[in-house]
Amino acid sequence: MNFQQLRIIAETVKRNFNLTEVANALFTSQSGVSKHIKDLEDELGVELFVRRGKRLTGLTDPGKELVGIVQRMLLDAKNIKRLAEQFSQSDCGDLTVAATHTQARYALPPAVMKFRKEFPKVRLILHQASPKETLSMLLDGSADIGVATEGLEANLEVVAFPYYSWEHAVIVPTGHELAQVNPLTLAALAEWPIITYDQGFTGRPRIDQAFAAAKLEPDIIMTALDADVIKAYVELGLGVGIVASMAYDAKRDPGLTLLDASGLFARNTSRIAVRQGRYLRGYAYRFMELCAPDLTESVVRSSIAPKGDETG
Repeated sequence: MNFQQLRIIAETVKRNFNLTEVANALFTSQSGVSKHIKDLEDELGVELFVRRGKRLTGLTDPGKELVGIVQRMLLDAKNIKRLAEQFSQSDCGDLTVAATHTQARYALPPAVMKFRKEFPKVRLILHQASPKETLSMLLDGSADIGVATEGLEANLEVVAFPYYSWEHAVIVPTGHELAQVNPLTLAALAEWPIITYDQGFTGRPRIDQAFAAAKLEPDIIMTALDADVIKAYVELGLGVGIVASMAYDAKRDPGLTLLDASGLFARNTSRIAVRQGRYLRGYAYRFMELCAPDLTESVVRSSIAPKGDETG
């Protein structure tokens, strides 16, 4: 058994059992990939993959058990490398943060500015991603830190810390009739075409839940992945917008009016997440602390340390 075989097993699952893609990702040949898989199966004495002819279509029960072990072994191998880097180059390296548009655009800039001043030699890679992609990047190790509102707290392989709470806001074109409705109600809002976030983004479930609880069916005519697009179409007069409150700025959005939507929608909590057992460089802990002062290195370390190793 060798690490190349382990990498091939993990990559095969990641690439949905397409051995051509596995070979390209690992810079080897498809025949070489097939041989490594067969050699490992022969060594272990069990078949790891379900086959249809020469094609792999899934994992056998032993294969499913093995994949979890393989992923942990590869993670530990990366941790060993990061440990060496931590002591040889404590203020140099890369930090990859996967975040949704709302977090990258509105929440993270202050922390990023402070981080750049403290660690000018660290290359900060900010990867804009959906909540699902953010979780995937944490799990496969391509991101050190993930920031999103949805999808991070439900996975047992990830530790998600509360970052900040926020609520939705209602925006209309300047001079819109709805601005005269006080107090604003869901019923009044439901009388207008609505533009808001796509399913699974930026607290959209809380919006749907609010209307459902009031037994109302809103006319959602358009959805988008980020607030900037929503605001653009609201300003064109195509509908009323429901966005994250921090997305509105009176100076940046002179053609829009913010309405008081207090109490209409439940509050949301954005989270900062890291993978269980992942070794993080010192500056990664510092980045999280710059985002949320309560997330000190000791707090994060104790939460992500493997069971039985609380010292990290």
